[in-house]
Amino acid sequence: MTAREAAVAVAHPNIALIKYWGKRDEHLVLPFTDSLSLTLDVFPTTTTVRLDPDAAADHVVMDGAPARGEVLSRATTFLDLVRERAGRRERALVDTRNTVPVGAGLASSASGFAALTLAAAHAYGLPGDAGELSRLARRGSGSAARSLFGGFVVWHAGDPGAPDPDRASYAEPVTDARLDAALVAVVLEPGPKPVSSREAMRRTVATSPLYPDWVTDSRADLVRLRRALREGDMATVGETAERNALAMHATMEAARPAVRYRTGASDAVLGHVRRLREEGVGAWATMDAGPNVKVLCASADAERVADRMREATEARVVVARSGPAAGLRQVTA
Repeated sequence: MTAREAAVAVAHPNIALIKYWGKRDEHLVLPFTDSLSLTLDVFPTTTTVRLDPDAAADHVVMDGAPARGEVLSRATTFLDLVRERAGRRERALVDTRNTVPVGAGLASSASGFAALTLAAAHAYGLPGDAGELSRLARRGSGSAARSLFGGFVVWHAGDPGAPDPDRASYAEPVTDARLDAALVAVVLEPGPKPVSSREAMRRTVATSPLYPDWVTDSRADLVRLRRALREGDMATVGETAERNALAMHATMEAARPAVRYRTGASDAVLGHVRRLREEGVGAWATMDAGPNVKVLCASADAERVADRMREATEARVVVARSGPAAGLRQVTA
């Protein structure tokens, strides 16, 4: 890959149906379990990386304002990794525009670091195939490894005993899925959550007595869900995804001190989803690290589900379907 003066990339968030929760290696961002997600066609992140040989430091702008604190630190640390692999030294000007609410459990870090990975790799001329890019994105944010691909995506945790654990952990598309699924996002709270995902994961792994069983059950859930995807079995996919998500939240709520993202409003939406099923509508809930609820259903049922969520809540409701892989919008030499 030839280095470019600037590159612009667009990536979309993904929502895990089988969750990633907890790292066995914090430095390499290696998870305890495989995970499986659906990349969405809403809330894209657009990131421009422009090399500046005269700059003394990276300059990162997020949504029109200079990045500071942890956001800046994570971006510059990631750019250092890109430069190290590319054998380059130039600093970069990074401009990121999000349309997904940041820090609310709607996968803003996934789309953000996927877009940054693709733009930075092209700007610095870093060689690598899709697998290599997913390994690189993983170092910025674990779930970003999945947002490089469209549709259903599996992220392999990798064998802890592998000669090179870093190479063993990567994401790839699920090519044999036979479902046309949608996710209806019920955005209850668009603002940042009180406890970051990183801190919540550490606390859960270190202190929750339920965590070892969750890991075991999650591995079985993934096997069950992948089989259901191959068979086009929407009910089993939905039931498995909902169980996996609620078990993850129960596990973190058992941590000391407890990590609780679910709110009264979240529980109310979960109740609405259960009532939809009782009425014969195939709808199942999933939640990430935040109070917002996503409702999994067949694409043909998405508008009906969304209308019911709008009737039952005052929340913003967004219909998302299967989205594209991350892509370059512009590259200049």
